[in-house]
Amino acid sequence: MKEVHKFGHKLIKLVEDFSLIIIAISTVIAIGIEVKVMVEAKTVRLADLLLLFIYLEVLTMVAMYLESGKLPVRMPLYIAIVALARYMILDMKALDQWRIIEIAGAILLIALAVLVHRYGHLKLPYKKDGDG
Repeated sequence: MKEVHKFGHKLIKLVEDFSLIIIAISTVIAIGIEVKVMVEAKTVRLADLLLLFIYLEVLTMVAMYLESGKLPVRMPLYIAIVALARYMILDMKALDQWRIIEIAGAILLIALAVLVHRYGHLKLPYKKDGDG
């Protein structure tokens, strides 16, 4: 039974690593496509930079997960903030004032979640021995 458990764990880890490599390769391809679009347009917009920043955050998340086997909660929160800001910038003319307030409120809530998480991490750190 222990051998089956060990094999299952190794198989899941292999699938996990393979999936992370696929995500990383796909992200690099997306970065290349976005750079090609900017070169062809001969212009760089703020929305383009924010999209590249999102791609960079995804690559950072993959690298951190491959190195430590852990995914920091803050990384997806940062990506969500940048994605909402990009959405607001791209569709600013089509959004009514209430929708803009809703998006800004969502960004504020996520930023507060990051602050609460950081505060909790500093004031209530995890035990080093793995007991909690």
